Amino acid sequence: MNDTCVIPADRIEDRILLIRGERAIIDADLAAFYGVPTRRLNEQVRRNAERFPADFAFRLTSGEKAEVIANCDHLHKLRFSKALPLAFTEYGAIMAASLLNSPRAVAMAVFVVRAFVNLRRQAISNHELAAQLGQLEARLTDHDKQLAAVVRALRSLMAGWDTPKNRQIGFAREE
Repeated sequence: MNDTCVIPADRIEDRILLIRGERAIIDADLAAFYGVPTRRLNEQVRRNAERFPADFAFRLTSGEKAEVIANCDHLHKLRFSKALPLAFTEYGAIMAASLLNSPRAVAMAVFVVRAFVNLRRQAISNHELAAQLGQLEARLTDHDKQLAAVVRALRSLMAGWDTPKNRQIGFAREE
């Protein structure tokens, strides 16, 4: 593989999944970005397990593995693997790059971290937008209540009005 290969940031972002409420990337995808076989990446993680606490990397359950395979077409080969894949958070991806110590892994770690940061920014902006929509909805609900009160008041005023009887306008002729 060419060490100078650059992978578009949107492709990296597409590989970052939400698992257990964490943004994480599966070991097969991370290994492909770093230009190493998945088994070598996992080997380095096993040898340096103390560098990968639960908030850096975690092993998927069989149910999570099945869900990832069902939702991610590019991971269809995992279906035949007996081992459960690892999921790396942003910090775990950086730690893995430092362990692999290849020029490509170091260069790609920057792109992977930028992808995680970009997704975090999008999530924050989406959260802010959701908060603003909630405020707007509360205001509209209040306006709806006020309008309903105005309509009720108008109807009660109209109920007291007598409808005018049809009177003939003008002079009446006596016969």
